[in-house]
Amino acid sequence: MRVRERQHVRLAAAARAFVLIALLGPVLWAQDAAALVALIVIGVVWTLTTLADWRQRLPVMVLITVEAAMVGAVCGFTLHSSLAVLGALAVPPFTAGLYRSLQGVALGLSAELTAVVVLSFVSYDGLSTQQGFGAFSWSMTGLGLGLVGTFLHSALNEKPDPLAPYHYAQGLIRQLIDISGGLDNGLDPVALGGAILSAVRDDLPTSALVISVPRGDTLTPLVTKAMGAQVNINECEDIAVEAWAVGLPVLHDHVFAFPLNTEAGTTAIVAGVLSSRVDPARIGVEDRIRKLMRRLGPSAVHLDTALLFAAFRDAATAEERRRLSREMHDGVAQDIASLGYLVDTLRVGITSPEQAERIDMLRDRISAVVAEIRRSVVTLRTSVGQSESLGTAIGSIARNLSEVSGVPIHVTLDEHTQRLRGEVEAELFRIAQEAMNNAVRHAQASAINVHCVVHAPEALITVSDNGRGLQTARSTSHGLHIMKERALLIGASLEIGETPSGGLSVTVRLAGDASSDSPVPDTLQEKVTA
Repeated sequence: MRVRERQHVRLAAAARAFVLIALLGPVLWAQDAAALVALIVIGVVWTLTTLADWRQRLPVMVLITVEAAMVGAVCGFTLHSSLAVLGALAVPPFTAGLYRSLQGVALGLSAELTAVVVLSFVSYDGLSTQQGFGAFSWSMTGLGLGLVGTFLHSALNEKPDPLAPYHYAQGLIRQLIDISGGLDNGLDPVALGGAILSAVRDDLPTSALVISVPRGDTLTPLVTKAMGAQVNINECEDIAVEAWAVGLPVLHDHVFAFPLNTEAGTTAIVAGVLSSRVDPARIGVEDRIRKLMRRLGPSAVHLDTALLFAAFRDAATAEERRRLSREMHDGVAQDIASLGYLVDTLRVGITSPEQAERIDMLRDRISAVVAEIRRSVVTLRTSVGQSESLGTAIGSIARNLSEVSGVPIHVTLDEHTQRLRGEVEAELFRIAQEAMNNAVRHAQASAINVHCVVHAPEALITVSDNGRGLQTARSTSHGLHIMKERALLIGASLEIGETPSGGLSVTVRLAGDASSDSPVPDTLQEKVTA
């Protein structure tokens, strides 16, 4: 028996059992012997009907008619001695609606009313006003329940629409677009985080502030403000983690941190270093922080909304990249590779050295195109979100490009455990990826070096080669413009120039704080050779 048909049987059996128990209680309390016998007979009828329905021994329309007629006959025969069993008349229309929608309701209601009237006239020469009113009332109740059964029938038999999730997603995205237009504070997490730090700075005399957002099991700096080159932002890291763990404000001497909470949980952690010229106890830092937490509640909701939107955008972008890579791998790459087999077949029948040379040239060109598509597939499928860190993702794509192109790519990494926020890592990764791809495709380089230093919230990535250097830009080339746009999106600087050996160097630099002059460390801790 199919699952949906079993659901019909279970619902019908549950309705019969519920009504039988509901009618049996008052009958036993009143010690109504006639009604008790009638309910026993109805219970037997419903038991046999359920068993026959479960085993599918009889056609459904026959079962509907028999059940309704038997229940109506018992009620009509018992009507003159007791009205307590009339509630059973509500069940057959409901079960009939479950099985055969409105057609079943009409059939069940007609069968039971006919049986009630015929048995009443045959046994007792008709119905009294009270008896007729009771039979009519419960039949109308059965009609209403039958309509409910009809609705359930439609719901249980509705075929799943494969496009339903997409239609639902379309509606949600349209609503999001409409709503985002009415947001006073926008959906830029960096701008919202900066506004929060400005509000904290207006209330507390601080020399450094950082707002971090949870990312998995770690905190990722979102915005940093340092008012002097001598301030060590790293002081805030440990106390921010402590405040996140306890979910309460934490104050250690001149360093403090407190969470920003919404209904969904902790949205961000604000940490800072108080000015050395103030006494925390005298200015009442703890009381000010509690007031700040209450006042920044709406700002936390704004920030949480912006972070959710960024996560949705990143997920949609990653899925689209994977889809394109699948189509390229399974479609274009396979078709072009099959052309190579055709060329190999043509080479067997050559008649001159000139033809052999041209066919070999065509075969090499096809192989180069296939290799280019494979590089594009790797580029599309690799992302930071699947890696342990930004450096790991850069090392992975470098190894893949080196294997496909045959050009050695040396990657040197220097990373702290604290990570940049997701959208920043994604843009830095794509910049490094585009720089490596350009070096492989156009520079005619024999070696490529990648230096990646990530000390959140700062980062420095340099991709250099020993190739032809900076050439005249082709009209169809947009790689450099795209890298500049990506850097601009995250507030980073991009420098492009030639190396002493004549090759090209691409450097992207992310400063943790625009007002801070602290440089990115030059130390290199880990070296990976692709």
